[in-house]
Amino acid sequence: MDYRGGSEAKLPPVFQVGIVVKDIDAASDYYCSVFGWGPFKVRDLEMKGAIYNGKPVDCRFKVASARQPGVEIELIQPLEGDTPYADFLRDKGEGLHHLGVKVDDLDETLARLAGHGIQPVFGHSYPEIGLAFAYLDTDRVGGVMLELIQMRKRDRDTK
Repeated sequence: MDYRGGSEAKLPPVFQVGIVVKDIDAASDYYCSVFGWGPFKVRDLEMKGAIYNGKPVDCRFKVASARQPGVEIELIQPLEGDTPYADFLRDKGEGLHHLGVKVDDLDETLARLAGHGIQPVFGHSYPEIGLAFAYLDTDRVGGVMLELIQMRKRDRDTK
């Protein structure tokens, strides 16, 4: 297949780089002290009923994020449950996991991408805060997943 040229599956620019790590404190300290990225805001996240490979899962992980000009660095340490982060760490070790893009309409974007054979493998929504995300099976070409993130408009404009 030739993927070059124009595309009806065009996405917005990348705003986030997601890196899976074994130890979030060590990784955030490293990126901050060596490269000056940070400070990182570390949070423990728990998801109930996320969908991974078509099945509901409960999981926990730590996330550390730091804004840099033009990009957000996101570090992810899996803690419990079946997630693409735990699978990545087990299968490949630490490293670049995904590139994130903001979309206005997650469902419409997923439908459009499905026409190109691209399917979500992990996703969850938080209607109470206006956030939804889906990771796509794009890692089969190039080894990197894409994450689509839909936020309320006011949150999109400030991140």
